[in-house]
Amino acid sequence: MMNNITNEQKAKALAVLDKTNDSKLETHLNSCVRCGLCADSCMYYLTMKESKFIPARKVDLVSSIYRRYRTWQGAAFPKLFRARELNRETCDEMIDSLFGACTMCGRCVKHCSIGVDIPFVVKKGREMLAEMGMVPKTLQSTVDAAVNTGNNMAIPTEEFVDTIQWMEEELQDEMEDPKAGLFLDRTDKNVFYTVNPREPKFFPLSIAAMGKVFYAAGEDWTLSSKYYDVTNYGYFNGNNAEATQIARNLYDEIHKLNCKRLVLGECGHGSRAMRWEGPNYLKTKYDFDTITVVELIGEYIRGGRIKLDKTLNDKVVTIHDPCNLVRNGGLLDEIRFVVNAAAAHVVEMTPYGTDNFCCGGGGGALAMSEYNERRLKIGKVKADQITATGAQIVVTPCHNCVDQLTQINHTYNLGITIKTVAELVADALIIENGELKIGN
Repeated sequence: MMNNITNEQKAKALAVLDKTNDSKLETHLNSCVRCGLCADSCMYYLTMKESKFIPARKVDLVSSIYRRYRTWQGAAFPKLFRARELNRETCDEMIDSLFGACTMCGRCVKHCSIGVDIPFVVKKGREMLAEMGMVPKTLQSTVDAAVNTGNNMAIPTEEFVDTIQWMEEELQDEMEDPKAGLFLDRTDKNVFYTVNPREPKFFPLSIAAMGKVFYAAGEDWTLSSKYYDVTNYGYFNGNNAEATQIARNLYDEIHKLNCKRLVLGECGHGSRAMRWEGPNYLKTKYDFDTITVVELIGEYIRGGRIKLDKTLNDKVVTIHDPCNLVRNGGLLDEIRFVVNAAAAHVVEMTPYGTDNFCCGGGGGALAMSEYNERRLKIGKVKADQITATGAQIVVTPCHNCVDQLTQINHTYNLGITIKTVAELVADALIIENGELKIGN
């Protein structure tokens, strides 16, 4: 149980309510009519059936503080206007509701009758908590690792380099070509590639798979041995200064290596944080091209730089749509173009695309071990979706989703295989006479 908040903490938190120049926060706080249509859109409410999990309740929680301190009616008649004090009880509820019961997936926005941006309001509530030093410790430790070491898992540079060199040897053996490589710290390349630290730590074969795709495409590319982390948990903990620092790591590194294109590895929130939020964090327009790896692979296929035989992936495949790449990122069609080019039998979940359910690990939930039981419990919604498809393989272009789906697979005994898009594509590359046949 935390101590009572100080006046200084309260002042910092309330200042967040004033840090908007376009009235967006005020508009959304005042727009929710508490109709409840958002309830059935939320995995937490569908699973637990408690009113505190209704998305509108989360909006009202932040709005009640706004009414108490930023409107004369709420200040004069707090009970009448449901205006709450920013005290220990309120903060405890905010932590549990805004951090522990929201993946910020945005599905509720699609089901809101007037389009209230609920994840935006939740994020502002998180910013208030961050100003008071009340971010859940496990999430904050993930951000601290990224700020202090350059990656969110605090992987030492030597360990990362050793992993890359090991996977490079495996790639060269598979391709029977010593020129095949996973290149580190090379300058003046076309592509600066980034990965989720979960890849070198737990899924190194996914790095090798993308290396195989780059080799097939004849790409001129590099990784950084220091700043390769595509993730940005500063987007989730509400500390914009830390989010800015993490974004700056990649921004400075691509300039240091003098590369033309920043290619964001398979991570939904990382792609959003760097591609769309990054220029706002850094207050600058990028002078380099920024795309996701899914879009890059799509370019390779359309341009004939790689050729695929979809019959090499003949098991039933379904797609999990990462929230920040599809509902909030516009890649619904591009993901399907690539997956359908690489797999012979693709079936959709119900619902899918922009209406798909979150994996359950978004919003920083995967990093917060104190909410593991709740996270896996809501994962039953996704487990049921997968089971209904009859698919043997679930493909998703997000390593956070891969990790959550892996845990769901184990928890609910689904018996499926989970792959990234790069892994699926690598498995479909056409190889003749021991050599990859690269398109003209």
